[in-house]
Amino acid sequence: MSNLALIPRTDEKLTPHERLQALCDPGSLQLLRGEVRSLRMGDKTAAGDGVIGATGRVDGRPVACYAQDPSYMGGSLGEVHAETICRVLRTALRSRMPVVGFIESAGARLQEGVAALAGYGRIFNLNVALSGQVPQISVICGASAGGGSYSPALTDFVVMTKRASMFLTGPGVVKEVMGEDVDATTLGGHRVHERNGVCQLVAEGDLDAAWLVRDLLDYLPQHAAEVPRRWPSMDPFEGASDEAVPDEKRRVYDVRDVVRTLVDGGRLLEVSPRWARNMLTGFARLDGRAVGIVANQPRYLGGVLDANAATKGARFVRTCDLYGIPLVVLVDTPGFLPGSGQEKLGVIRHGAKLVHAFAAATVPRVTVVLRKSFGGAFIAMNSRELGADLVLAWPQAQLGVMGGKQAVDLVHRRAIKAADDPEEARARFAEDYERDWLSAATAAREGVVDELVAPSTTRRRLTDALGMLSSATADRERPIMRNIPL
Repeated sequence: MSNLALIPRTDEKLTPHERLQALCDPGSLQLLRGEVRSLRMGDKTAAGDGVIGATGRVDGRPVACYAQDPSYMGGSLGEVHAETICRVLRTALRSRMPVVGFIESAGARLQEGVAALAGYGRIFNLNVALSGQVPQISVICGASAGGGSYSPALTDFVVMTKRASMFLTGPGVVKEVMGEDVDATTLGGHRVHERNGVCQLVAEGDLDAAWLVRDLLDYLPQHAAEVPRRWPSMDPFEGASDEAVPDEKRRVYDVRDVVRTLVDGGRLLEVSPRWARNMLTGFARLDGRAVGIVANQPRYLGGVLDANAATKGARFVRTCDLYGIPLVVLVDTPGFLPGSGQEKLGVIRHGAKLVHAFAAATVPRVTVVLRKSFGGAFIAMNSRELGADLVLAWPQAQLGVMGGKQAVDLVHRRAIKAADDPEEARARFAEDYERDWLSAATAAREGVVDELVAPSTTRRRLTDALGMLSSATADRERPIMRNIPL
């Protein structure tokens, strides 16, 4: 329970103090010394030179938090302002607790020059020191420029409200230097950043953002050496897992419908839902345990992997690995997207990020092939050879270098061309190739699939596997890593 009930639910922006109250449990907010006197005297401005720093509790767990005050010099960062934020970050590092920042800043304060820039440098340094140690979440509540957008980009998650914007240089500078007449929303509103990967989650307003952060924190541990909190198990949505998956190999469907039949309560907190939509990433629970879901999304581009999808998946896998969150990978992909456009974007480099992220992960990870897994994507989507703890496949799934029709055009090209009915010959060769080389049973015999499972038993098999794997890895010492933005 938070203080949401104590604050009127309106569309108006909250004050910095109200934002922190909305985040924290009732009565738990403790302002850092020096902030209290100013607020008790009714001063609208935060005592920390345009920012309030505090500690509190979220669902009983300690957190460090701060909120910038745009009513004081546009929330610009000066030396004293920076020291308040640094104090919050040092508290989080010393006490090993998550940190949440409500950001609304015009950037470095012009009146303080390089002293303001140096303040941002200290904040960035602490962001990096905290990276991979405790969860860091930034909430963009209004216009945030310069360092006000750099610091959030160094944290694990960025939440934007629909009135927020963030950019390195504001509309005025853009117009003067580039001659481009653009407003703040068009330049860096939530619709821009939820589609380019800068922002992971979007909320209607300040209250919804606070609630969303509380929900996100529930899936994350207190710090990297601790396991996420486990809740009582819940039944998933009613319905068979395979009802959403068409028999036709090229027919689209929404993989979220499959996820809802597997996870507790059918509940998924999707991360970056509008960026690289052919790859789904999000948090859910299985038998009460927090898990990260990585899945191809056939609803968009047929679930093909491309440069953005690979980067999105890699970033999420690394974040889950840093915070000890097991991974469930659902595979239905025809491979990597071909073409000169993708090659120019460096799809090889971006695809390698996904391969590296899975291969380096130390958390339990289980893969389920739903319908197909071809080519390099077969390897990249947490294959057995990359170190997956368990690879399952539905009986009708196909796995191989490429689809049957494409394969026989290469393998049996001459025979097809010489046939009286080339189309009939192509179909016959494709049927034989799919039976002999692409079936899930063949993959199981080759050892690249551990077990064939019926869709109806997939959830139980996943919960059993993760229960065993989580127990085996609970005491494993994990290396210290940094969550470097991709």
